[in-house]
Amino acid sequence: MKRTLANPVMVLSDLNGIKNVLDLCKNTGVKRVYYSSSSEVYGEPVEFPQNEHTTPLNSRLPYAIVKNVGEAYLRAYYQEFGLEYTIFRFFNTYGPKQSTDFVMSKFLEAALANKDITIYGDGSQTRTFCYIDDNIDACLNAFYQNLIINDVANIGSDYEITMLDLAQKILQITKSSSKIVFLPALKEGDMTRRCPDISLMKELLQRKMTPLDEGIRRLIETKQSVTA
Repeated sequence: MKRTLANPVMVLSDLNGIKNVLDLCKNTGVKRVYYSSSSEVYGEPVEFPQNEHTTPLNSRLPYAIVKNVGEAYLRAYYQEFGLEYTIFRFFNTYGPKQSTDFVMSKFLEAALANKDITIYGDGSQTRTFCYIDDNIDACLNAFYQNLIINDVANIGSDYEITMLDLAQKILQITKSSSKIVFLPALKEGDMTRRCPDISLMKELLQRKMTPLDEGIRRLIETKQSVTA
């Protein structure tokens, strides 16, 4: 997020790429476009849980605006040219080999090395975390079973946790001696709460979701097997 805030013009130029892809698709007989949107389109939300059809899209930051306008492009190209679409609004996802730019892998990497875990603000901001297998399986089922056609689905978890509680959970599971260090709150981009309505995703997944503790333990096992 910090990277996109620092390069707003570059981020907004992504709209040209989205339009180019859609033009190419409509002119070459592509049947359907699958679009990676984001929970960021909800902005600082006014409704919980955040529902695909009832929660207003409160986009303000460049990254979120691009995702929101991209969704509008898809609807417009379907209306005018019959190009079908499926929109996935991805919430925080985690799994093996994830970049340490993301909070889950960043916290876990620090804990396993017994280094300080840093949190912006007081840690009361909440997020949900979806294990990568759940994300992939839900999206693949939508593709292979022709679901969520010309529609949108949140892809995430409905288990809401504060950043402070997440750090403490990771410390407990890893038995780490890391300390939690609080940094000044970000000026913008760090929403106070985020929790999706995942009714549609649960229908797509067709199995139980991976509990957060189990997902964290899988990550630890993966890291240990790599370093063994």
